[in-house]
Amino acid sequence: MKAQILATTAIAALLAGCATTTGETMDTVAEAETEAPAMPEATGYFAQMSDLPFHAPDFTKISEDDYIPAFEQGMAIQQAEVAAITSNPEAPTFDNTILALEKSGRMLSRVALVFYQLTGTHTNDNLDAINAEISPKLTAHSDSINLDPALFARVKAIYDNRAAMTMLPEDAILLENTYKDMVHAGALLTADQREQVKAINAELSTLTTDFGKAVREATNEQPLVVDAAEELAGLSDSEIAAAAKLAADKGYPGKFAIAMQNTTQQPLLPNLENRETREKMFKLSLNRSDGTNPEHDTRVLLAKIAALRAQKAELFGEPDWASYTMYDRMAKEPKTALDFMEQMVPALAATQRREAEVLNARIAEDGKNFSVQPWDWYRYANKVKAEQYAFDEDEAAQYFQLDKVLEDGVFYMAEKLYGLKFEKRDDIPVYHPDVTVYTVFEEDGSELGLFYFDPFQRPSKRGGAWMGNFVEQSHLWGTKPVVYNVLNIPKAAEGEVQLVSFDNVETIFHEFGHAAHGLFANQKYESLSGTNVARDFVEYPSQVFEMWAVYPEVLQNYAKHYETGETIPADLVEKMEAAGKWNEGYDFGEVVEAALLDMKWHSLSAAEAAAIDTPEEVDAFEEKALKELGLEIELVPPRYRSTYFNHIFSSPAGYSAGYYSYLWTQMLDHDSRQWFLDNGGLTRENGEHYRKTVLSVGGTKEYFQMYRDFAGREPTIEPLLEARGLIASSDGSADGTSDGRLPPQSTGE
Repeated sequence: MKAQILATTAIAALLAGCATTTGETMDTVAEAETEAPAMPEATGYFAQMSDLPFHAPDFTKISEDDYIPAFEQGMAIQQAEVAAITSNPEAPTFDNTILALEKSGRMLSRVALVFYQLTGTHTNDNLDAINAEISPKLTAHSDSINLDPALFARVKAIYDNRAAMTMLPEDAILLENTYKDMVHAGALLTADQREQVKAINAELSTLTTDFGKAVREATNEQPLVVDAAEELAGLSDSEIAAAAKLAADKGYPGKFAIAMQNTTQQPLLPNLENRETREKMFKLSLNRSDGTNPEHDTRVLLAKIAALRAQKAELFGEPDWASYTMYDRMAKEPKTALDFMEQMVPALAATQRREAEVLNARIAEDGKNFSVQPWDWYRYANKVKAEQYAFDEDEAAQYFQLDKVLEDGVFYMAEKLYGLKFEKRDDIPVYHPDVTVYTVFEEDGSELGLFYFDPFQRPSKRGGAWMGNFVEQSHLWGTKPVVYNVLNIPKAAEGEVQLVSFDNVETIFHEFGHAAHGLFANQKYESLSGTNVARDFVEYPSQVFEMWAVYPEVLQNYAKHYETGETIPADLVEKMEAAGKWNEGYDFGEVVEAALLDMKWHSLSAAEAAAIDTPEEVDAFEEKALKELGLEIELVPPRYRSTYFNHIFSSPAGYSAGYYSYLWTQMLDHDSRQWFLDNGGLTRENGEHYRKTVLSVGGTKEYFQMYRDFAGREPTIEPLLEARGLIASSDGSADGTSDGRLPPQSTGE
């Protein structure tokens, strides 16, 4: 996913700017009565653009003491820039209002793009304290711009006269987005309502920052601790050695500790032979923030967040937060997203029950007298996979060496499709020794941008994987993209070859899909550039890139045995692909459950949300919401419980009412994979077509039209349902799930 660098502000567009350049005038705004204040002086590292290649941040020159002064100066400068717009006695034009707004906030954007990447990837107590101090100030600053009546009057005057103007398409979209975003922020509310919105935004900024910090601490500070190595039977010697080291580092000398990751299921869980250890690890993960350890309880925090969001939606006349926040999405309204997900539930529930029966039979074969539980599921699912499909995850991993996956897999694919070349840089400072930097070149040898790769898990990094920018592409500023990919791959012991699971291989390809989306940006304006697209569209290109991980030509180029150099055998690939269709009841089910849980929280009215204000009521709501789904939640819990659902509760907006995007974009993804295969697969012609119609378009076009430009037709859900085993064939549905058509509301027309 793309990092939400500026998530602490109401809308990032006003930090990056929104603009268009026509010089036509209107006389509908009265002459301002105040003079523009003097422009504050910019000092310190962030006062100017970096002098490194591509204006990449120079981490050798940045001190933690730089951030607060830079934030404060950046806000003061942007306030003066906006005051200059509103005090301009001339009638509003694109140049003196919209373009001037686009040009504002440059220093603030520079510091924020660096700071929020560090708080995600390599934070510490000092950075966390700065984040807690500055986040509410940034929210208030953004509100002061978005809710400035004088500024909105000028924007509205231009917007109301747009039919009489001649604009380029990108200009028109910028104008519309600027107006709609300000309206969405509250520009049309009464003065009293605007003050209420400001107060809610300020409180949400603090609460969501606190939630993210609490979840990170709950995850990092509660490792599984066991007394004896025997309790970790099934792990490798190096994994047990790493557990001993972590225990010593955490203050448990002589014991063994395994760090938790962000999701409910844990990577090492299937390997543990001791069922009591598995249960202990699973419950530790599941209950990390629910009051089992009161120090890490997030239930009251998340209840307040949900209630404030619903209260804010009510101020705008919307029934719930989902309706309010989906105004700029591809799906457009909650019903479309819910209908899309719910049509998959009957077959998914049947699959979960069917798979549980298979696992129970396999447990009985081992002479065990218990029914499958979540902490058993993956262990026995892997046994079934190994036996029925003769596929061994550990055997496959021997062909996936991290540097080869990246350079001989991802980079090879990028060259074949898009003509790209990559050159490793040793002269660009990085924020952590694990980070590698590459210059990306076009086929003609011209420089396209800069790519940072940060693959390994560490305590200072939040969980998950994401992409973001240090520098956004913009023709207005003449800047090229500086992008990064962040993952959380467990690091091999020193001296050992870094192998990765196939799941991590797919994640590497996925995140590079985001990077390509950012690298191919070709817009004048930053706020429309690259991955600045709708929440339920941004995951689409990255998911399409996963198809190339198993595309024969690409796979054979990078999947080499780390000892022998042998190319991965065709029969192992066949087994891997066949086995990949097993266990969809859990793999797909946990994501569907999380997405539906997200929509349940954000479909509450203000009164309903306000009634959930105790830890016990949070638990009761979550349990009821999950049971109503009709899925086997006792066996397949959601990928994230509410209490550690960072995607939806750790920023003022984030993925709230938007986690369905991962499913929605899978629909676009699988439909697009079929297009590539139907048109010759890995060819430069196909790559250029996809780049031209999707990857380089940014947010400059309506999303369904963008898809039609690529595929020549509307997207269909059928390939997704077939890939997930939820319909038997393209001719009909299984278990009454779907006829392959999208819900009528999602056409976007």
